[in-house]
Amino acid sequence: MLFENKLSIVTGASQGIGAAIALELAKEGAEIILVDVLKEKAEEVARTIRENNGKASVCSFDVSDLAQVTQAVEEIISAYKAVHHLVNNAGITRDNLLMRMKEEEWDAVLNVNLKGVFNLSKAVIRNMMGNRYGRIVNISSVVGIMGNAGQSNYSASKAGVIGFTKSLAREVAARNITVNAVAPGFIATAMTDSLPDSAKKMFLDIIPMKRFGYPKEVAQTVKFLLSDEAAYITGQVINLNGGMYM
Repeated sequence: MLFENKLSIVTGASQGIGAAIALELAKEGAEIILVDVLKEKAEEVARTIRENNGKASVCSFDVSDLAQVTQAVEEIISAYKAVHHLVNNAGITRDNLLMRMKEEEWDAVLNVNLKGVFNLSKAVIRNMMGNRYGRIVNISSVVGIMGNAGQSNYSASKAGVIGFTKSLAREVAARNITVNAVAPGFIATAMTDSLPDSAKKMFLDIIPMKRFGYPKEVAQTVKFLLSDEAAYITGQVINLNGGMYM
């Protein structure tokens, strides 16, 4: 197994892409810490992992709160000694046209999607540097590269994740720590399932592969970037969007 004796922290792990990542890494032997404010849903994912002979536990805290993050990660490191993988997946949307967007809609998205990446990365990086080993994968988005009307807050947060990824990768590469980003396009989750058929058709028309991606496809890309097979890849953004953006 790829990740035997490795500890992986996955944020936003209660559903969708985050849950798929947690399940995929657990299949490869990693011990998973599932982070999510939706504790009961995260417990369901952890239970599924354990029922399949994997190792998982839930740590529920707000990724946008540095004090909560610092305390939780200190407790994790105290218990497990080393954090090998961090997957920053937690994210929210508060879509609105800029002229109608409220300050709290802007702040909420930036605090979770971008500050959350800063908070978790800052909390684990000293441990990874001390161990001279670490893998960080940040989940960005196609709209962080190409933009999207009604999502200036979300697009800005995901573009920020890309800049953060490249900068941190330069800081820690000499310590055998890689930092990469995955930028998914439209992925088949509960959010896309709820779209009206007209909206689905509109999106499919601009995707050359004529389908949405699957959470498992994102999870498999993350798995590769966390593996030693990707040990010489850092500071990169993997676009996973069916050709929607090239």
